[in-house]
Amino acid sequence: QVELVESGGGLVQAGGSLRLSCTASGSIFSIHAMGWYRQAPGKQRELVASITSGGSANYADSVKGRFTISGDNAKRWVTLQMDSLKPEDTAVYYCNVYSSYQERNYWGQGTQVTVSS
Repeated sequence: QVELVESGGGLVQAGGSLRLSCTASGSIFSIHAMGWYRQAPGKQRELVASITSGGSANYADSVKGRFTISGDNAKRWVTLQMDSLKPEDTAVYYCNVYSSYQERNYWGQGTQVTVSS
């Protein structure tokens, strides 16, 4: 059984900060990357940021310079520091893990981030 536990969502004013955390447990092997996706109402789920087992980080253009991802794939944790938040960052944020051995994605249950103007 695989479980991804997220924490850190909430309500914040524009310009504020939040930090999301995710820890993975269970039968996941050879983690290639961990990251965060988000889905706003009426929109498709989109990549926010990811980090590979080699430490390479990738960001959506809309969050570059404002969000910072960090993590340790071997230790199965990833965090997303979100600064200078904007109302358009409002969404449900999902932790994601990709296993190169099992060739599949695993998802957390999602955590709500709401940014008020």
